[in-house]
Amino acid sequence: MNKKDFIALFAKNAELKTKTEAEKLVAAFLNTVEETLVAGDGVAFMGFGKFETSVREARTCVNPRTKEKMDVPAKKVVRFKAGKALAEKVNVIEKKAKKGSKKSK
Repeated sequence: MNKKDFIALFAKNAELKTKTEAEKLVAAFLNTVEETLVAGDGVAFMGFGKFETSVREARTCVNPRTKEKMDVPAKKVVRFKAGKALAEKVNVIEKKAKKGSKKSK
């Protein structure tokens, strides 16, 4: 799903009159999350998940084409950890019918 599709679905779910209004709300939300992460804080939504930054340490890797060793510098990365409720919704596995169950006629 791209941003345009997300905004359309957001407008529908929020029962907004225009997609422009939905676009402004989505942009405000994303900008707020971005500002918070840049400031070094995390953003947590109970049941949904947590956005946070962490430092990826410097490392040496190998270019698969040239086999040349390269140094990759340390950098900050954004991480998302799904909350329990979201993880359970995403990982729903349909219950399989028990083997050997008798059907009534």
